[in-house]
Amino acid sequence: MLRRIVVGLILACLASPSIAVEAGEMAPAWTGSDFSGNEIEFPAATAGKPTIMIFWATWCPYCNAFMPYLAQIQKDYGEDKITVVAINHKERGVGDPAAYVAKLDFAVTAIRDGDSIGDTYSVDFIPGLMIIDSEGRIAWKRASTDLPAGKTVGELWDEQVREQLDLLL
Repeated sequence: MLRRIVVGLILACLASPSIAVEAGEMAPAWTGSDFSGNEIEFPAATAGKPTIMIFWATWCPYCNAFMPYLAQIQKDYGEDKITVVAINHKERGVGDPAAYVAKLDFAVTAIRDGDSIGDTYSVDFIPGLMIIDSEGRIAWKRASTDLPAGKTVGELWDEQVREQLDLLL
């Protein structure tokens, strides 16, 4: 009887959905490919700098609204101070992620086919946006919002990301 209970508990745990990675926890390591086919390893690719990690898709109006702000953040703080990692996630075959990345006007490590990475981080909505500190801990994750895609939400996330980076630098 006890054996059945133990086996049942183990099976229940295995069938449970993954637990979301939260602020304060170590960011899971991963390996992915950039749009040139180069293998990228996280956290090695961050060189120990605070990192903005964004999970995006070409079809996502929120991603499109935030990318110009992210470009300005990267330019303002500088490549020597922060790293930006953009992981294509939940693309659904709608757009052309390689063309999207080619049009970005800022220094970014862009990862293609990042669904497995997003799953590791339990990213359920896009953009998944977080900041990883220089020690590899998740310092901040964006909360869900009822704001429509556009300038207001872009400005909100810009302010939140800058506030967190200022605390880390």
